Amino acid sequence: MSDTPNSEDRSLDELRREIEDIDREIVELIARRTYVADTVAAVKNERDLPTTDEGQEERVMGRAGENAEQFDVDANLVKAIFRLLIELNKVEQRESR
Repeated sequence: MSDTPNSEDRSLDELRREIEDIDREIVELIARRTYVADTVAAVKNERDLPTTDEGQEERVMGRAGENAEQFDVDANLVKAIFRLLIELNKVEQRESR
């Protein structure tokens, strides 16, 4: 994140607007992920596959940890967010069956 100007060069309002933009992008990505997860659920349902795939969940969590390290973000925080996303997707899958 070395491209970010020194905080002294930016006003608090500018920084808050940037956070608002990032928050919007995060929500957009969650929406995209949820759409794809819903599509996965439909395929699982068509093929009579179980809702839970522990191997896939482990791979997702592993990638989450690796990505966190790559971007120097707390891996526990990132994994907690992904665990929540996975659990919410599983609840939706169970309810749609």
